[in-house]
Amino acid sequence: MSARTKARKLALDILFAAELREERPTEVLAARGRPNQDELAEYPHAVRMIEGVQEHRERIDELIATYATGWTLERMPVVDRNILRMGAYEILWVDDVPDGVAVSEAVGLASELSTDESPRFVNGLLSRIQQLKPSLGL
Repeated sequence: MSARTKARKLALDILFAAELREERPTEVLAARGRPNQDELAEYPHAVRMIEGVQEHRERIDELIATYATGWTLERMPVVDRNILRMGAYEILWVDDVPDGVAVSEAVGLASELSTDESPRFVNGLLSRIQQLKPSLGL
């Protein structure tokens, strides 16, 4: 498993926990960093993803809500919501990760950690955001 794949899992864990606790992801990250500083230092991409999703969350959620046909953010499983947020963040704001890799990694996380229908849903939604990227003006 690549370092970035491990970083994505760590970022997802923190984003998921933050949402369940109704805390800011960076607060959960800071609390987790105390006993696990080595883990966070080993995966700087996780920290970048957590901070980036938090910074751009309003716009990301707006895009997900707009293009998630038949689904509201509130109806989505928490894990799917956060996988989509991470994938959208990577597609739209992380230039050193190819868009196809961001989609593929998100689908892999959904396959491993969510429902049987989730990988197809995540793939379709993130592929749509990837298609629309040039017209989103970001």
